[in-house]
Amino acid sequence: MAVIAAQAHPSRTSRAASRPIDTAGHAQLVARLERLPVTPRLMLIRVIVGIATFFDAYTVLAIAFAMPQLVAEWKLSPTEVGLIFSAGYVGQIFGAVLFGSLAERIGRLKTLFITILLFVSMDISCLFAWSGASMMLFRFLQGVGTGGEVPVASAYINEFVGAERRGRFFLLYEVIFPVGLMFAGMAGYFLVPIFGWKAMFVVGLIPSVLTIPLRWLMPESPRWLASKGRMAEADGVVQLLERSATRRGITLPEPVVQPASPKAGAASDWRELFRGIYLKRTLTIWALWFTAYLVNNGLITWLPTLYKQFFKLPLETALAYGWMTSGFGVAASILCALLIDKVGRRRWYSAAFLLATLPLMGLATLGATNPVEVLVLATAAYAILQTVTFSLYLYSSELYPTRLRAVGTGFGSAWLRAGSSLGPLLVAFVVGDFGIRYVFAAFAAVALVGGIVTLLMAIETRGRVLEELSP
Repeated sequence: MAVIAAQAHPSRTSRAASRPIDTAGHAQLVARLERLPVTPRLMLIRVIVGIATFFDAYTVLAIAFAMPQLVAEWKLSPTEVGLIFSAGYVGQIFGAVLFGSLAERIGRLKTLFITILLFVSMDISCLFAWSGASMMLFRFLQGVGTGGEVPVASAYINEFVGAERRGRFFLLYEVIFPVGLMFAGMAGYFLVPIFGWKAMFVVGLIPSVLTIPLRWLMPESPRWLASKGRMAEADGVVQLLERSATRRGITLPEPVVQPASPKAGAASDWRELFRGIYLKRTLTIWALWFTAYLVNNGLITWLPTLYKQFFKLPLETALAYGWMTSGFGVAASILCALLIDKVGRRRWYSAAFLLATLPLMGLATLGATNPVEVLVLATAAYAILQTVTFSLYLYSSELYPTRLRAVGTGFGSAWLRAGSSLGPLLVAFVVGDFGIRYVFAAFAAVALVGGIVTLLMAIETRGRVLEELSP
């Protein structure tokens, strides 16, 4: 434990400004990381970060299952409902950009700790909301925290794992996000009719409170430490991981050292996202984030309210239908996690976007006049696109070097938040002025754009070392 604490909390001297980079030492350290198997130590890191990510996902969807009661209690209009849904996502835009940049300067772990404290405190505040405006404010501030947590966590997790195992290892962590969404649906179904909407926020406090003390068991990212010239600390973290493997009787192969990039120790500069090879990657990932999340979060946040308000279903049935949609999203995500290293990112994403347009266009053509029809076809579209939304953090982290990974993922996921905030507003606007069938037609068009962008612009990253992909 003392060794872990030493790695997680560098000395005062080592916290000073970044040191000059030993490029040969950096290349050697990367080679040692690339050969490591998935050990219990890495599993522990994944579980601890996963708890925080679970809460992030739960928090995103908790409001959707509280909303049918809040509409009645606070007499909310469709526009007010859309604004409350969107407030959290708007906050997440600011959080993703702010904390992504901060993680490049002060480290992954310190930034994660700040984000967790922020969204826990705002979850408590939501319990005391008294109106639509107050809930909107608390959800916005909570979004600042949740928007920072996942992009930084994804950069952190990816920086521990070699190319051959990265996709499966990371996505089995990321599955916790759709599990959190599904758990929100289950909590809504079983708790809200009995205990009221506040139960959703009480339950959400449990995993977040667990995360705070567990944070002290985690080492800082060795790739980030090395990029800052803190080679002794980075070496200590890698030794910790190596010992975790050798204690299990695993013989580690000799590291295969690749020449280090001359930019290995370059300072982080967000403007590099729009230069050279990174410009096309940045624009591509922004488009994928925006289109996938506009559709999926527009669907999943509004469906329980649509079932209750538009189809006049009982509250329990509306919540159950929403929970079923989340459940199929989890199943599809697990399938993606197991297969994406075989299929490849580009091929999977293009197929998913294009396939999702079919059930959405089916609803637009049929008119979406029957709740079971909506349940089946909307769930199919959601589950297919969920394989994209939950894995884009993996793809984003693969597109950028260590000096840009957190900020690039943060900027990219800000478009996730933009799409997520626009989705509910789009539903509110279209349902009120045109009718429900046109919502699904609009979503089909957005999914089609995502598929075309993937086919024309996305690159394949499967099985390639992070430093090879992004010099």
